[in-house]
Amino acid sequence: AFYFGDKMEKQSTWAEYNLPCPKCGGSDPVGRNENDSAKCFSCGEFFPNYTEACEGNIVELETKRETRTTTFLNSYTGVFADLTDRNISEKTAKKYGVRIVYDASGKIAQHIYPYFNGNEIVTTKTRFTKDKGFKVDGSYENTGLFGEQLFRNSGGKYLTITEGECDAMATHEMMDNKWACVSIKRGAQGAVRDIRDSIEFIESFDNIVLCFDNDQHGRKASRDVANIIKPGKVRIMSLPSGFKDPNAMLQHGKYTEFTKAWWEAKTYTPSGILELSSEKEKWLHREVKESLAYPWEGLNKKLYGMRKGELVTLTGGTGLGKSSFTRELSHYLIKNTKENIGIIALEENWLKTADGIISIEANDRLYLSEKREKYTDEELSELFDKVISKGRVFIHSHLGATAIDEIFSKLRYMIIGCECEWVIIDHLHMLVNCITESDERRGIDQLMNRLRSLVEETGVGMFLVSHLRRAAGERGHEQGIVVSLSHLKGSQGISQLSDSVIALERNQQADDPEEANTTRVRVLKSRYTGDTGLACNLIYNPKTGRMSEETDEETFDNMPDF
Repeated sequence: AFYFGDKMEKQSTWAEYNLPCPKCGGSDPVGRNENDSAKCFSCGEFFPNYTEACEGNIVELETKRETRTTTFLNSYTGVFADLTDRNISEKTAKKYGVRIVYDASGKIAQHIYPYFNGNEIVTTKTRFTKDKGFKVDGSYENTGLFGEQLFRNSGGKYLTITEGECDAMATHEMMDNKWACVSIKRGAQGAVRDIRDSIEFIESFDNIVLCFDNDQHGRKASRDVANIIKPGKVRIMSLPSGFKDPNAMLQHGKYTEFTKAWWEAKTYTPSGILELSSEKEKWLHREVKESLAYPWEGLNKKLYGMRKGELVTLTGGTGLGKSSFTRELSHYLIKNTKENIGIIALEENWLKTADGIISIEANDRLYLSEKREKYTDEELSELFDKVISKGRVFIHSHLGATAIDEIFSKLRYMIIGCECEWVIIDHLHMLVNCITESDERRGIDQLMNRLRSLVEETGVGMFLVSHLRRAAGERGHEQGIVVSLSHLKGSQGISQLSDSVIALERNQQADDPEEANTTRVRVLKSRYTGDTGLACNLIYNPKTGRMSEETDEETFDNMPDF
């Protein structure tokens, strides 16, 4: 590839390239097509007829080129001496070919940095010490990195690349002149281009240490550069706090601190990839996830309890007890933790949600007017206060679905603003109705990804109710058929992004009342334990509205202890 100005074009794009520009006078920024149209990649001018545009100008352009060459030769002036303004010795400056120019008062006014094509100086960069400005005489075309000519044929174990010329010389001095040190030409913004120009030279070394400036642009340039060098070769230095670059450390005499940071530079890996051996301490001393037991021992045997930072999906056929299950769970969390609980029940208003939780406390079906009228206001108030303590239970107060972003805004507010550490969402498919995605599967994938991200971000324990698709065959889920993950309605994303999936099975049409009121609880997925299958049976009591576990100890004889 060939570079023109700030852009790159492949050689095959042009019939000719590196041609002079008749408008801006550039010596080589033009690429010409076979039809004689051309473009200058320096000033951006497009020439429909390049030959005609050049008529009468070529001699002038050649004159300008000769003038620039003369100017460049005249620019490499000055003397070799200590760079006292940067604490860099004459020996190092002379090695890198850096000269200085003094002003009338004897102070250093300019640094002259040479750039080489092979062993020939073809370009100089002048740095003006008073205003820190730069001037380039010549072209960077076909030049190497600053200092590259010193180490071009050596290869070796270590190469350090810095952001500035003085930083390269400072690094070389602080590392006792032992390892190759070079600098990019165009600063952080042009780092990738400079590295590509010299990629063969760079990758001839076993290890490349990047020591760009300790600021936002330098850190970004380090990552960008690391991504184009052979994986495993690059280490990125982290300079001690308070120092922007290596030259600043040299000026403060921080040789030892710099050397320590240099040796501790970590091998670069792309975002999301860990070099595992470096994470040993985090592995040894990781945060322990505490488990809270479920109210049903069979589930504890399978899942080892519930944990914050996990997304648990509850599923089952229509009318098979999902709401009863979540009410029991909500009441249990309120009574057995001191943490705040959030409930988003999209198919019922907040009064019905409150009725369900307080009914569990009363061990009676208070959501039925016939039952409720038997209680005095004082008794109802006492029951309310026993389970709904101030500032702990937060309920979504809007019946039905609203805009999806509004729902997620409320959900995030529950978790962060109200500090809810457990959240129950009933149910997923009401959320799907909120989005504009016409494809249900894609809509569910989108929602599950958002919910999973929210769990990971906040560490909340989330329970999500999901429906099942209609079963094939004569019997449906209402007749108690066994549920599998493939029965989840809409998308595999539900099972893939859930930590656990719990299914409820019940033959609500059975003639035997005991069978009709017995719910089988089946674990379809358990990322934490890997243990799946039938967990327990829950018996529904029509008089109290409660679900209690069937105590058949033989069912659990061969299960692990919780």
